[in-house]
Amino acid sequence: MSFDSTAPAVGYVAAVVDAVQQYLTASPGRTVLLGIVYTPIIIFVLNILKQLVVPRDPSLPPEVFHWIPFVGSSIAYGDDPLKFFFECRERYGDVFTFTLLGRKVTVALGAKGNNFVLGGKSTAFSAEDAYTHLTTPVFGKDVVYDVPNEVFMEQKKFVKVGLSTENFRAYVGMFEQEVDDYMRTDQAFIIWQMDDINEWGRFDVTDIMAQITILTASRTLQGKEVRSGLDKSFSALYNDLDGGFTPLNFMFPNLPLESYRRRDVAHKKMSEYYTDIIRKRRESGHSDEPDMISALMDQKYRDGRPLRDHEIAHIMIALLMAGQHTSSASGSWTLLHLAQNVEVQEALYQEQVDHFGNPDGSFRPMTYEGFRQLPVLDSVIRETLRMHPPIHSIMRYVRSDVPVPATLAAPSEDGVYVVPKGYYVLASAAVSQVDPLIWVNPTKWDPTRWSDPEGVAAQAFKTYSDENGEKIDYGFGAVSKGTESPYQPFGAGRHRCIGEQFAYLQLGTVISNIIRKVELRLEDGITEIPEHNYHTMITMPKKPRNVCYRRRRFD
Repeated sequence: MSFDSTAPAVGYVAAVVDAVQQYLTASPGRTVLLGIVYTPIIIFVLNILKQLVVPRDPSLPPEVFHWIPFVGSSIAYGDDPLKFFFECRERYGDVFTFTLLGRKVTVALGAKGNNFVLGGKSTAFSAEDAYTHLTTPVFGKDVVYDVPNEVFMEQKKFVKVGLSTENFRAYVGMFEQEVDDYMRTDQAFIIWQMDDINEWGRFDVTDIMAQITILTASRTLQGKEVRSGLDKSFSALYNDLDGGFTPLNFMFPNLPLESYRRRDVAHKKMSEYYTDIIRKRRESGHSDEPDMISALMDQKYRDGRPLRDHEIAHIMIALLMAGQHTSSASGSWTLLHLAQNVEVQEALYQEQVDHFGNPDGSFRPMTYEGFRQLPVLDSVIRETLRMHPPIHSIMRYVRSDVPVPATLAAPSEDGVYVVPKGYYVLASAAVSQVDPLIWVNPTKWDPTRWSDPEGVAAQAFKTYSDENGEKIDYGFGAVSKGTESPYQPFGAGRHRCIGEQFAYLQLGTVISNIIRKVELRLEDGITEIPEHNYHTMITMPKKPRNVCYRRRRFD
């Protein structure tokens, strides 16, 4: 923004100040009133003048103009972050800084921006410094972001042990049984339960997927004790703990609110719930269940110290909370798109018939090996995650001054931007996954784009998986870096989600079994799926988000 273009704004502010001054000087008690009125006005004016008149440090990334001090661009970012990012890119380029409730946040967009932030060294870009105030009260002490990065990487390695192919083979049947039991008993599927192929029922996709997700996750990863204990009291604890996992908690971690108190009480009770399970298993001689608790009870740190019971409990809480939201969100968006796109839905159903159908119209149980041979299902999941990644922004706290690569952004041919210590950096795969500069018809849900081996989608996925490329071991086993891809549905680098394969298996099995039983449609008069709700930590569909269903065949 040039000085000439700021002249009208400066003139407007001066006129307002002059008018207020004339009014107040003609009134009694003007000294007190002048202090009350002028203080915020002066702060407001100084904030504007600082941005418009004071020369900017050329080594700093361009800063997004904002009217209100401290608040900055929080409202625009919070309402629709993707719109905010794309508009800022038009004006400032791929690298810019905005003010988020007093924080300076430098955004780096595109595949190169993803690589800059997520591929950065943990000594410079810290995830724990960015998120511990949010996650530690919910997950608990001594795990995830409450420990040094190298310890967290060891904990991820422990979790990875429980995500074995052997366990996955056992999980498929458990997923199927949970979906079948749920549809046979829950009131939302009363029309299906009536064995009527003519009547249509209706359900809220997010409510249904939230319940199915926690049932399937508790039956598999969480263990039989957790699954059998899923009663109203556990649900109340979960809901209170979930109430501490919001944008408000991220921005203001220590407010004296009732929801914060309930969060802390719920965490204490849930931690005791898990440690009691662990204690009973130890007393009974351990357990051979294919769940995460059993896997974690056998693990030791590199220094020989075993995982303590409270660490196991808190890792289990972290798995429950993190996986629940992301999987239920992805499942909700998938069902909505399938209800809108009948042809894709029928192709998905026919794929199930071809691979698992019996002559009488029934289906054989799905197997892990069979699940991996379903290209339509695979494309549906990938496309949904492309358009609706659960997390739109990933932040890191800047521990030391970091130069921005000139290939990403530079103030001049011989200069570089520097992100100062104390700032935050932000990457948004949600932007690169719908970037019109990369994708054809980026806002159209089109699973067929993944079947073109030479297409953008296939190349992006190849870069993300990088199966034949160099692997990096961050401390939890060798993985593909994947930070240079515009498609990053499960994050990238050292903080890439290790539950990626489990999430695919869970989501795919749940969706397949629902489609086997019912056909889906949007409600009458509704042609478009809901918009994104960006006011939650995980991007969910706005209400109403109902889907109509009809039984496919008689029992």
